[in-house]
Amino acid sequence: MYHLGEVLNQLKRKNPNQEEFIQATQEVLPFIIDVINDNPVYIKHRILERITEADRCISFRVEWEDDEGNLRINRGSRVQFNGALGPYKGGLRFHPGVTLGTLKFLGFEQTFKNSLTSLPLGGGKGGADFNPKGKSDQEILRFCRSYMTELQKHLGPETDIPAGDIGVGTREIGYLYGQYKRITHEHTGTLTGKGLQYGGSMLRPEATGFGGLYFTESMLNRTGAALQGMKVSLSGYGNVAWGAAMKATEMGAKVVTISGTEGFVYDKEGINTPEKWAYMLQLRLSNNGLLSPYAKRFNAEFYPGKKPWDVPVDIAVPAAYQNELSLQDAKRLVANGVKAVVELSNMGCQAAAMEYFIENNILFAPGKAANAGGVAVSGLEMSQNAMHLSWTKEEVNQKLQNIMATIHSSCVNEGLQSNGHVNYVKGANIAGFRKVADAMVALGY
Repeated sequence: MYHLGEVLNQLKRKNPNQEEFIQATQEVLPFIIDVINDNPVYIKHRILERITEADRCISFRVEWEDDEGNLRINRGSRVQFNGALGPYKGGLRFHPGVTLGTLKFLGFEQTFKNSLTSLPLGGGKGGADFNPKGKSDQEILRFCRSYMTELQKHLGPETDIPAGDIGVGTREIGYLYGQYKRITHEHTGTLTGKGLQYGGSMLRPEATGFGGLYFTESMLNRTGAALQGMKVSLSGYGNVAWGAAMKATEMGAKVVTISGTEGFVYDKEGINTPEKWAYMLQLRLSNNGLLSPYAKRFNAEFYPGKKPWDVPVDIAVPAAYQNELSLQDAKRLVANGVKAVVELSNMGCQAAAMEYFIENNILFAPGKAANAGGVAVSGLEMSQNAMHLSWTKEEVNQKLQNIMATIHSSCVNEGLQSNGHVNYVKGANIAGFRKVADAMVALGY
């Protein structure tokens, strides 16, 4: 019999200075510990201890040369967290805030997220403390080549298949995959998020945003509501926010905010045209990460140093970075009448904020469920690569909708409460856990 407090204290002792990983376990274990204690097989096989310990953590030095000929050093890593369900799958993040604790939290979450998709994928995550902002294309190319020279030793289409994440878009994936091909002489689905010209899938850049809106629609429809006519606040303005803005508009909602590191934009007319969506991505790639020019270009309001959560909306969508939405933000959103909060960033809400939404019966979609569309289409890209074919945009979109509907149903099945309200955090955690745990028992893994 496990006691939650003792388990969490032991994890803190074993993983010092890994606050994000500890936070992730604190948000998952309270929901699954009773499931474990009620199943003697899980106790016998020590599933709790094994599922909170990564299969392996790989760390290496990355040496590269800047445009002035100076040698630069970064740390690269890959956490292969749990491979019970299949090859490790999870993105690469290039950001100065990347630490082992960050990657372990992301790999832990990815394990359950991948389980929810029903695709045969284990969980992993990787990256480096490299900041691509302000770097030239050639500097990014040299870094990616050096990074992949080491990482490729641990990858393969049936072993570990990275994708993109923060700081790693189609350009970086191309550079990384080019070096992988150069070294291995293979053209396989060992990376996803590739360009369409060399094995990528339709809808992959949009997939996280699209999937999140499909999940949101399912949550609302279950309560008799719909996205049509609702006002939405988004944080971030990369691929995830871009995809979410497009899909929300298509479904009849109005997105009124996007945000960057220097503040947020409020566009009362809506971020709802192809010109605006294209400009978002243009700024992301060419303006050193600055968002403020959007306001001038489209006659919108820019709020420096602020987050978008003060704006009264029906649906709030954190889509930038972990822990970006605080308890105070949550209280303002609830006071302003928010109906749903959908995490499109991983662990986008601080623990206290998540708990506040649940206590106030706000529809709350955790990242492991709501943002699974990205890895779902990555899995579909792997299937297309293995079969040496390409599906149409319509085919991929239909498969994505089916996967997100399945995830929603799984969350409802495990999270339905006696008052008829669904605790989607509980539902996602238990549904994701059961499949991984049963596989570990069956494999002796």
